[in-house]
Order: sequence, then C-alpha cells, then structure tokens
Amino acid sequence: MSNNVPVTPVPRYAALALQLATACVNDCSDRASARQRMADSIRRVRQAVAGSKAFLRQYSGMDARLVVLPEYFLTGFPMGESVAEWRDKAALQIDGPEYQALGAIARDLDLYLAGNAYEVDPHFPDLYFQCCFIIEPSGAVILRYRRLVSLSAPTPYDVWDRYLEVHGIDKVFPVADTPIGRLAAIASEEIQYPEIARCHVMRGAEVFLHPTSEVGSPLMTGKEIARRARAAENLAYVISANSARLEHIAIPAESSTGMSKIIDYKGDVLAEAAAGGESMVATATIDIEALRAARRKTGLTNMLVRQPFQIYADNYARTVFHPANLLLRDGQVRAPEKGETARWQLADIERLANKGLI
Repeated sequence: MSNNVPVTPVPRYAALALQLATACVNDCSDRASARQRMADSIRRVRQAVAGSKAFLRQYSGMDARLVVLPEYFLTGFPMGESVAEWRDKAALQIDGPEYQALGAIARDLDLYLAGNAYEVDPHFPDLYFQCCFIIEPSGAVILRYRRLVSLSAPTPYDVWDRYLEVHGIDKVFPVADTPIGRLAAIASEEIQYPEIARCHVMRGAEVFLHPTSEVGSPLMTGKEIARRARAAENLAYVISANSARLEHIAIPAESSTGMSKIIDYKGDVLAEAAAGGESMVATATIDIEALRAARRKTGLTNMLVRQPFQIYADNYARTVFHPANLLLRDGQVRAPEKGETARWQLADIERLANKGLI
C-alpha cells in the first residue's frame, strides 16, 4: 500500500453486505460433486449480485461499487474432516476455476467483490488456510488475508517463521489502496480480536470487510458488540455479511442468519438485514471523505491518532498466551492431527492457569 497522502477525492458510493445461503459440501461424496456444488453456488452469487446492483441503481440512483459475501459461502466449514480431506474437497487453488469465475462476476458487473474461502497456498501444500479475498473490477484478486486465529483450520501463525520468510509481514496484514478507499479484511470471529483490526489500521485501512457466518440473535452478541467497537475505536467502516442459512448439514439451517450490516466510522449502524433468509437490505452509502475528515480533526473523539502504541508494545513482546509455529517441526511443515488444535487450547489453559494469569 502506498504511504502517500491521498490527493484524489473518493466519491460517495453504495456498498452491499449480501446475505446469502451457503450450500455446504460436507455431505458431498467426492471432490467432483463438491466442485459441482461450488460452481452452482457461484452461479447463484452472480444472479444475486447482478439483481441487487440493478435494483439499488433503480431505487437509490447509486451504483453498488462494493459487495461483500459471507464467510465460506462456497463450502461451509469442516465438520470432522481431516486437513487432507477438507483440502481436497473444499480448498480453492489460488488460480483455480472458482476464483476465475468470481473474477468474471466482478469484471462483468464492474465492482469490487469480497468474500471468504478455504484455499491452498503452493508454499504450504500440506495445509489449507481460510482466506478473505478482494477482487477488483478488472477481475484480479488484489488482496488475500489469511485468518490468523482459528480452532478448526491451520493458520499462518501455526507456521509463523516459515510464513514470514515466504510472504513477509505486510502480506499478513494486507491493505488494498483503491479508488473506493483503503480496504482490509477481517475473518468472522476475528472481529473480536482488536489487535487484528488495529494492525490493519496501522497500515491505513479505512473499510473493514467482514465475511462472517455467525449465530442470528436479537441479543447483543459478542460479535455484534465487537463490530461496533472496531468501527468506533478505529474510525473505520465495517461491512459485515452473514450467512442467510447453512444448507446440507445437520445443524438447523437458520441458526446462522441475519446480522448482516454496515456500520459507519462513528459506530452507528447504517443498514441491517433481517433474520430468516437471503437479503440485499444491508446496503448503505460509504463516504470516505467524511471518514478522512474525522480522522484529521483534533479533539477527544479522535481516539485513533491519540493511540500511544509504544506503551503496549513491551507487554505484547514478552507475554505468550498461545505459542507460534506449532505446525513446524525442525523447520518442516506438518499437517495437524484430528483434534490437535483442541489439545493445544487445553495446554494453553493449563499453562496460564498454573501461572495465575487466568
């Protein structure tokens, strides 16, 4: 991302958190049937994005420049599959047909398309990572953010030294400097980790794209509290797209529903989709110039520029709650065994309890 001060004003534009059903692939008997279901899902995505954009243009007179899709919208999540099984069945190749088809949607409809999928990094062929992506109107993927905190999937932190050697720290917290603002991505429950959002903001992020698949509830859930907090404390927009329902698995389908919304840089909800089904209602106007003005004014409300980061740095540097590199053995990457990540967590709890920290 460029460090230059932006000089070209960003026109106001419409963004959409598109609440869609997820056709999970867990019950597919083989790779071919899983890939066919994913292809069918991409066709449904194209129809929904095209229809929503056309209606928004007719209704509001504004073009949707940015559409965010839910977490793992093509596959659902692993439910007991080994890393090898899920990698083969559900993980995308970074230049594979699924990304090409999604790129065609962005190109044909002239918009930025963001979402979340499991994918294989050729540098780590025995693993897969959960990836938030942004595709620009040319059809090219311009940002890949790999989820850093997970209990169900390998993460870059599990192979931290090797990952930094290959990709560098800026690829860990990527920010895309675009004509519609500086965009970053946060995966699902990671909205509850303030440090992840903050590391994006340290690189200039103005809009957090948040693909999620979470419980639908009228209560103020942990993720809901976190969404608003991340927006207000960072003076950033949050565009959060949730699953409308999860199909083809035993969990009641609409346990994940609603909650899709757009939050402005003051922490106010601008638009929200109702629970119970697919929806394009979570759409709102993004005003990057107003955000930048808020970040550049003096006063108590500008919490972002008042942050004394160096106060916290030493405590982070010398405190380990969960260690890195647990999937590196003598410098070699290995895949986790079934249930291994749960055992890591138990070990962390025991160690921290013995130290009197929890």
